[in-house]
Amino acid sequence: MIESAPGQSLASGGSTPPVFLRGATWLGSLKLTLALLVLLVPAIVLAYNSEAWRSWPLAVPLTGLALNLLAALASNPAFRRQTALIVFHLALVALLLLIAAGRVSYLKGTLEVTEGAWFEGGALTSTDAARWHVGDLDQVRFTNLGFTIDYAPGIRRDTTRNRVGWIDESGRMREATVGDQYPLVLEGYRFYTSFNKGFAPTFTFTPAGGQAILGAVHLPSYPIHEYEQTREWSLPGTRRTLWILLDFDETILDPAQPSAFRVPSDFRVIVRDDAERWELRPGESIDLPEGRLELVGLRTWMGYNVFYDWTLPWLAATAALAVISLGWHFATKFRRKAWDA
Repeated sequence: MIESAPGQSLASGGSTPPVFLRGATWLGSLKLTLALLVLLVPAIVLAYNSEAWRSWPLAVPLTGLALNLLAALASNPAFRRQTALIVFHLALVALLLLIAAGRVSYLKGTLEVTEGAWFEGGALTSTDAARWHVGDLDQVRFTNLGFTIDYAPGIRRDTTRNRVGWIDESGRMREATVGDQYPLVLEGYRFYTSFNKGFAPTFTFTPAGGQAILGAVHLPSYPIHEYEQTREWSLPGTRRTLWILLDFDETILDPAQPSAFRVPSDFRVIVRDDAERWELRPGESIDLPEGRLELVGLRTWMGYNVFYDWTLPWLAATAALAVISLGWHFATKFRRKAWDA
C-alpha cells in the first residue's frame, strides 16, 4: 500500500493547491456562473428602463462573467491542452469585457443641422452618455449640403440621401452621401440621418448699430406635424420672442402618388409679436425697436442620430476569432474520426 506524505494528495499527485488556486477554483465555479447569469436579468431590465442606470447594471455582471470564465480556464487543465478551445474561450472573455467597456463609454444623441450650415462645437439636441465617455465630439465638424427623400403612395418614406461635407486631416474638403443605414464617421462618432427633418425659414437680423446675424428657425418635423408649422423664436441677442408661421398652399407629399420632399415654391412667413402681425416673402423686412429683421428664404433642416462606441471594430474582430477557433476545434475533432465509421 502506498501512503501519501503529509500535505500531499493521491488524487492530485502533488502538494495541496495554494490559496490562489483554490480562489480560482471558486471564482470559476458553475455556481458563480449561475448566480451572475441570474443577476444579469434584472440588470438588463434596469439598464433599459432607467436613464440613470444605463451603464453599471450591465457592466458589473458582464465583467464578473468574464472573470468567472478566466478563472475556469486557469483552474481546468483540460482547456490548456486544446489550443483551439482555449482561444475560443479567451475570445469569449474578450467579448464580455468589450461589451462591458462599451456600456461605460458609449454615447447616443440627436442633433439638427440646417441646410448649408455647419455642425461644430459638440452641442447636441439630446444626449445619453455613459459616465466614462471620453470622445472628442467637440473636434467634429461637418456641413449639411442638402437631402432628397422619395415617398411612395400613402406617404411612406423611402431612402434618405443626405450629402454632407467635412475637412479631412490634409485640409481638403470631402463630400459623401449618408442615410439611415450609411453613416458619416468622424472621430469615432457615427452620424445617421433620421425621420426627423423639416423646413427652416432663414432670417438676417441687423441690430441697431451692429452687424447682421444670419439665423434659421427649425419648424416642427414635416410631414408628421404638417399642420403645426409654427415656432416661437428668440430674436438673437435680445429678450424679444417672435411667433413664426410658415404658410403655403402647395401639396408637398401627395398620398395618392409617388412624391418627394421639397420646399414649397410659393410661401410666406407670418411673424407675430403680441398684437402686431407681419407677412413676409423672401427679401422683405420689418423694423423692430431692436433692429431690422429680413426674411432671406426657406431652407430645410435634417435631424441626425449620433452613436459612439469605440469597441465596435474590436467586437467584430473578436467575434470572428471566436468563430474561427471554434471551427478549428471541431474540424480537428472530427478529423480524428473516420467519416464512414
